[in-house]
Amino acid sequence: MQSFELEGYDYIELNKLLKIMNLVGSGGEAKQFIDEGLVQVNGQVETQRRKKLRKGDVVFFEGGEVKIQ
Repeated sequence: MQSFELEGYDYIELNKLLKIMNLVGSGGEAKQFIDEGLVQVNGQVETQRRKKLRKGDVVFFEGGEVKIQ
């Protein structure tokens, strides 16, 4: 499992997290994967591109996990 540190911010948006963590090649790819229901947050399919992720949330994508800390 990978982790992402918020570093003083309250949240990060889902599409931005996928891009920052290099899980997708571009912001457009992130939006496409989210729209297609291929991303889960805390075990539930998430289709909100700009879903606010906060400490403790876990993102599941293509067999990997990212925990927000």
